[in-house]
Amino acid sequence: MANYNATVTSTRSPDEVFSYLADFRSVAEWDPSITEATHTSDGEPIQVGAQFHVVTSMLGNETPMDYETVELERPGRIVLRGENSSAISTDTITIAPSGTGCEVTYDAEIELKGARKLADPLMGIALGRLGAKAKDGLAEKLNP
Repeated sequence: MANYNATVTSTRSPDEVFSYLADFRSVAEWDPSITEATHTSDGEPIQVGAQFHVVTSMLGNETPMDYETVELERPGRIVLRGENSSAISTDTITIAPSGTGCEVTYDAEIELKGARKLADPLMGIALGRLGAKAKDGLAEKLNP
């Protein structure tokens, strides 16, 4: 299983950051590998069960994944589960007060399915590279 974990500091309040990140469409604003992020349960509030369609560009391929919000604990924890035919992703976002703002920890675990599990070491390398760019984008977005 490939894993990426990163922490960024924000000058914004935990509640403000929670609201921004809980609406997973925001991932397209700060993660340069995301080419599309839509709220597919549109019209419904962002709550447990909210669904999102995300398209990632990785290694020259566009890969769609459907996510569902499985946990929301305002203002400290967001958990999303994504799945497609080749992988399952669990993204856990933890938001903790720090000084006048907060610290945001993003933990992504990707489990490849079937024979693709053999490529797990390569997925870890790719996830690390993409994650570093996403971390920089998130830090920039959360610190206006």
